[in-house]
Amino acid sequence: MALDGIYLSLVRKELSPLIGGRVDKIHQPTKEELIIGIRTREGGYRLLLNSAAGTARVHLTRENIENPKTPPMFCMLMRKRLSSGKLVDIRQDGFERILYFDFDSANELGDIERLTIAAEIMGRRSNIILIDGEGKMIDSIKRVNPEMSSVRPVLPGMDYTLPPKSPRANLEELDFGVLRKMLAMYERKRLSNALVQTLEGISPVFADEAVWRACGEDKAVCDVSEEEFTRLENWLKAESDKLRGGEHRYITLSDEECRLKDFCFTDIAHFGSLMQIKEHESACELLDSFYSQRGRLDRIKQKAQDLFRLLTSLSERTARRTANQRQELAECADRESLKIKGDLIMTNLYAVQKGMTSLRCENFYSEQGGEIEIPLDPRLTPSQNAQRYYKEYKKADTAEKKLVELIAQGEREQQYIDSVLDSLTRADSEADISQLREELAEQGYIKKRSLKAKTMKSLPPLKFVSDDGYTILVGRHNRQNDRLTLKDSQKTDIWLHTQNITGSHTVICTNGTEPPFSTIEQAARIAAYHSKARESSQVPEDYTLIKYVKKPVGAKPGMVIFTNQKTLYVKPDAAEAERLKK
Repeated sequence: MALDGIYLSLVRKELSPLIGGRVDKIHQPTKEELIIGIRTREGGYRLLLNSAAGTARVHLTRENIENPKTPPMFCMLMRKRLSSGKLVDIRQDGFERILYFDFDSANELGDIERLTIAAEIMGRRSNIILIDGEGKMIDSIKRVNPEMSSVRPVLPGMDYTLPPKSPRANLEELDFGVLRKMLAMYERKRLSNALVQTLEGISPVFADEAVWRACGEDKAVCDVSEEEFTRLENWLKAESDKLRGGEHRYITLSDEECRLKDFCFTDIAHFGSLMQIKEHESACELLDSFYSQRGRLDRIKQKAQDLFRLLTSLSERTARRTANQRQELAECADRESLKIKGDLIMTNLYAVQKGMTSLRCENFYSEQGGEIEIPLDPRLTPSQNAQRYYKEYKKADTAEKKLVELIAQGEREQQYIDSVLDSLTRADSEADISQLREELAEQGYIKKRSLKAKTMKSLPPLKFVSDDGYTILVGRHNRQNDRLTLKDSQKTDIWLHTQNITGSHTVICTNGTEPPFSTIEQAARIAAYHSKARESSQVPEDYTLIKYVKKPVGAKPGMVIFTNQKTLYVKPDAAEAERLKK
């Protein structure tokens, strides 16, 4: 995943309506991110500049990002130097991953001076640099001292110099004779890597597509045939013509779990069915959607890290305790032999003397007959030895009953913890996490929040509509599962849940009608996808009417019992779930 130079050039073209606008507001939500409000005659725009290593980018944004109460020093400097400044140009050198924003701004004396923001989109070396009219750096969002980089320090007062670069071919002005000579320099490298090294402004996903179109598989440059070189040149020429003609498709690539993986400005086909493709209206809209979604999920994961650790630890601890109890229970299985030994001692009291260490006698309790040797405590009388075995038998019998109860309790607790952990892995909002925290606090697993701390309002259940027009609702967490199943649904609605597998409650709203089996199948696939078995190829799904679903007294949230169920086997389908989601 990378914002390449070609894509950046398309962003630059989309930003051209901002030229002539004036700087309205400047904010710095994070230490590596800047948002500049620009007002034009057509309206206001919010320009986002990000220099973080994994998310460096430039685009217009509609996302509302919370700003710190006290603006950072770089933000204060930008406000001082650029407030009310006029954007006069947006430049890019070829397909280099740097955009230059030129502003005319009034200084402290009221004189107009030329200031430039260099937005360098270069992975971990990304930066946002303010440059004066003489080419000297005023400041940067990330200062780089000589100890950090001897090649290119970035410090106030120093001359702005371009990052070092190697000569590369421009896709819009491609000379295939030159391209072949450049590729020949990397004859032992994979063709995809060689293309990234020789073509300016392309990303690895674009290079992989070019190789797939030409060769079908990646191979060393020296192994590429003449025919394959010809196909490569034809495809690159077609892409070059599209660039010059303004023909673009802004697409994102998602895996089978609908997790965003990459994006590009042209058709990508080499993944086949492994990736889902979604088209966007513009280059900026794609970037805004792509990074806001990924950023939101990353923030959610960060805020839920403590819960992940807690639940994982609880799950492991409960599993160990239950395993130990099962082992103890297995040891209790031999308790009848203790009673038999006591009975045999009492039967043979005449043959036992104090001080004996064992008793050998006939075992008339065994169907095979024969003799048995019974260990004795020489310090005890014969009767006391018998009572010792009776006492151990009674102890084992009591322990068995208690252990059976404890194991059942441990299994229920394990099931509940796993259900919360599963809900947490699927949480896609801070409200979901807040509700899970509240649930765990109610169950005594974590401390309750102070009265001042507000719990975020729970989002409604996930909503889907089957191809037959029936509404399908899926609970986000256990508390919502209870509410959805036991309070909000009608008795004639259909309830679904993965068989003996942790997952969300799923309800088909029937409105008193009988839905076709195709709707039940779709609901089952949705339920399977929203369960711990979402990556399985075949998942058993139980379904029954809501009226047959009950909650036992004292059961934990989300735990129910049901009868009159039927079972069908389905394969979870993330693409279908995404398509039916409303």
